[in-house]
Parts: sequence; structure tokens; C-alpha cells
Amino acid sequence: MNEKASFRKKTISSFKWGFIDNISYQVIHFVIGIVLARLLSPYEFGLVGMIAIVFAVSQSFIDSGFSQALVRKNDCTDEDYSTVFYFNLFAGIVFYLILFFAAPLISSFFNQPELVPIIRVMGINLIISSVSIIQGTIRTKRLDFKMQTKVSIIANSLSGAAGIGMAYFGYGVWSLVWQSVFRSLFSSALLWYWNNWLPKAMFNRKVLKELFPFGSKLILSGLIYTTYRNIYYLVIGKFFSPAELGYYTRAEGFNRLPSQNITAVFSRISYPLLSSINEDTETLKKGYKKLIKTATLLSFTLMIGMAASSEAMIISLVGEKWRPAVPYLQLMALSGMSYPLHSLNLNILKVRGRSDLFLKLEIIKILLGVPLILIGIWLGIIPMLIGILVASFISYYLNSLWSGVLINYGIKEQVSDIIPTLLISLIMGLVVYSLNFLVKLNPIPMLIVQTATGFLIAAVLSEIFRLEPYLELKKMIPIQKLKAIFAR
Repeated sequence: MNEKASFRKKTISSFKWGFIDNISYQVIHFVIGIVLARLLSPYEFGLVGMIAIVFAVSQSFIDSGFSQALVRKNDCTDEDYSTVFYFNLFAGIVFYLILFFAAPLISSFFNQPELVPIIRVMGINLIISSVSIIQGTIRTKRLDFKMQTKVSIIANSLSGAAGIGMAYFGYGVWSLVWQSVFRSLFSSALLWYWNNWLPKAMFNRKVLKELFPFGSKLILSGLIYTTYRNIYYLVIGKFFSPAELGYYTRAEGFNRLPSQNITAVFSRISYPLLSSINEDTETLKKGYKKLIKTATLLSFTLMIGMAASSEAMIISLVGEKWRPAVPYLQLMALSGMSYPLHSLNLNILKVRGRSDLFLKLEIIKILLGVPLILIGIWLGIIPMLIGILVASFISYYLNSLWSGVLINYGIKEQVSDIIPTLLISLIMGLVVYSLNFLVKLNPIPMLIVQTATGFLIAAVLSEIFRLEPYLELKKMIPIQKLKAIFAR
């Protein structure tokens, strides 16, 4: 099998299982979120949202960037894996102890005494996840997303069921806390059970020194990105009520399902795949162009469709008490449509070993975020979200500049590749949004009508204009098998 055919086969297989993993996660998380939102209040979601940045930053330190350095390294040994494993475990324990003793200070900052025990229990996640990072890294390096899919489905289903049960029996915010802990516990246990690797009694500081130049910049980049993505939780939690933060977190929960999971699929798959053909620039560019086109087709249609149908979606799925979250979701969805583009462009920097540029771009983007934080404090959440939308387009421009330098795929060529998809998605979104004024239906029927209309328009226009990524996706769907099943 030649290199091109091998790359295509790996891409299709990895994409299939990565897509199944994230779609299953979306569905499970979505259903669980709906049930919990009906059983709990915005205040309880807001309490957990206040400390999101604390755990996100801690997790970035624990991961340390070394796992991504291992994915990029071609000749990893047991010594490499074991050294990073023990480093991650040590970091997990250290950060848990830091959070345990800092919990009173954090709760005092938010003026919420309830946060002390919540932080100390949720902190267990840091230790649990630290022991499974290398297990996931090994499977990612092998492009084995099938096993990771099984782990994700089982862990999210079991932890979700536990959270719903606790919420039903009146445990309030603790149902969200223990759901999080159970998810980490189940995921870690299953990764260890199904993986055939065990850490050896070896630790070599030279391994860390070798990985540090690349990994250290990714640590800082990850910290900057994580802080930038979660700082709004801190700002809203500090200067607004827990209920307002609850509306924000619920809107982001809806937004995260398609946007961040599409991003996760393509980011997780593209990095090891593109790293494997890093030496062949022409093949790298061709593979990257296909990933960009496919990612934007999924992201643009889903996110614009979500923005257009957000009112019916929120009211029908989580209830009238969450209506204030509607404008939040509309703006978040429009910002989220560009997330896969950011991620894929940044992956090129990692593939080419330019973690220094990765770090510089993250610093620039967090400087853009500072005015947005001030806007949120002074003017309110809606103006802040508008600023985030503008910043997302500026960030895409900055990220794409280096793709042009490193693989000769600059922003002009990228934009020309994604404009057909953008136009089709905008037409679809305008039609779906107009149904809010043209048709008078209750929220649930309206959501069904809007969803069906959106998919139909997007599919018909893609067929008429023979949209390349749409045709590629059709090839991956076993149409003949489906026809045979329905013909029985």
C-alpha cells in the first residue's frame, strides 16, 4: 500500500472512531445535562462553574505538555513513558494538596463558603486523571481511538446515571461534584484495564530534559489558553450572581457539545496523523486541506444552526427557567464555529515542532482577552460575549498566518476553501431563524421543525453545488448497507 493510500486509510479509520467517540459523548452528555438542568437550579450550576478555572489550570500543569511531546516522538521507550507517568502522578498529588489547603481562600474570594468541601472533593479528579494520561497517550500514538471510544461511552454513562440519581434524591450541587469524580474514576479504571502497558520501576531526568524544550512551551501555551477560556467563569462568578453564572455555564454546555467536540475530534486525530507525514510537505498540505474543509462543514452548519434555533432548543430541553441563557448561547455558537480552525492551524505549529510560535500566539490572544474581561466587568455579559466573537476572528487570522509560512497554506487559500461552506451555512441559518417569526409553534415542535429544515437545506445545497467535504463525508457513510437494512 502506497503512502497516500495508507494515510487515507488511517484518516478514515481514525476519523470514524474519533467521530463516534465524540458524537456518543455529545449525546450522553447532552441528555444527562438536560435531566440535571431540570432537577437542579442555575445557582447550583453556578457554584461548580466558579471553580472551573482552578481545576482547568491545575490539569494543564499535570498534563505538562510532555504527553504531546511523546506523541510527536517517533521512538518512545518504556523509560520515556514511565518517567512521564511518575512526573504526572507527582504533579497530581502536589496540585491536589495545594487546592486542599487553598480551598478556604478560594471560597472567600467568591464569598461562597460552600465551595470549601466542593473543591476538596473535586480535587480528587487531579490525582485520578494523572495516572491515566500516559495510558491515553499510548493509545493516541497508536491511533487506537476505538478503545478510547468504549472508555468514553461507559464512563460518561455510568457517571451520568450516578449524578442524575443523586440529583433526584436531593443531593443538589453534590450530584454535579460526584458525577465529575465518578467520570474520572471510571475512565481511568477502564484505560488501565484495557491497555497492555504498565509503568516500569525507572525514572530518568534526561527524558524530561529531552522533552522539556517542546513540552514546556506547550505547558505555558496550555495554561494561557486554559486561563483565557475559563477566566470568564471567574469574572462572572466574582462580579455577578451564581444564577447568572449558571445561565452562562448552561449556554456554554449547549455550545460546547458540537463546537468543542468537533474541535476535539479533529485536533486529536490530526496531530498524530499529520505528525506521521511531517517530512512530506506536499502530502501534509493535502491532508491538512481535507481536514480543514471537513471540519468547517460540520462546525459551520451545526453552530449556525444552533444559533438560529437556540430559543426553541433551550426552552424545550431545559425549561423556561433557563430562558436568560438564550442570547448567551446565540453569541457563543457564532464564536464556536471557528474553534476547529484555531485548533487545526495551531496543530501545524506542533507538527512542525514550533511550540515557540504556539506560545507566542497564545500570549497575543490572552492580551486580546484582557479588554474583554474589563468589558464584562463594566458593561455586562452580553457585550463581553460580542467582544469574544470579534476576538475569535482576529485569533483565526493570527493562527492561519503561520500555516502559510510552514506548509504554504495561507489565509487567502484557506478562506477560498471554506467560503462555499460558509455561504451554504449562512443561507441555512437565515431560513431556520426566520421560522421563529413565520411559524407559531410550541418550543418542542418548533425545535423539530427548525432542526429538520436546517439539515434538509444544508444537504440539498451541498448536493446542488457538489460541495467537496460533503461528498467526502458521504463516501464514509455505508449508504448501501443502510438501504439494505431499511429494505428488509
